[in-house]
Amino acid sequence: MIRVIATISLKEGKRKSYLEELYKIMPMVHIEHGCIEYGPHIDFDSGFPMQKKLGPDVVAIIERWQSLEALKKHSTAHHMNTFRQATKEFIQSMQLVVLTPA
Repeated sequence: MIRVIATISLKEGKRKSYLEELYKIMPMVHIEHGCIEYGPHIDFDSGFPMQKKLGPDVVAIIERWQSLEALKKHSTAHHMNTFRQATKEFIQSMQLVVLTPA
């Protein structure tokens, strides 16, 4: 199993627009072969002193895939290419963390 944490830093005030575009493609992602979980998350103030806050213009997409092959197919899916084109002006930077169980 592969887990991905995609952290997307957006230009100021673009989080709502980015999420609107993301919600459009999520049904297509959820039916992709090998997709177990895929969804956006935003900062939540837990009150824990060790919490690192992402900020108001950051979205973390938490993903779980059955295999690396499924993740790679996801990254080249037509709806993902369309999504990247629709949101490229909103994005300041992106970072991926790809994990597997220890």
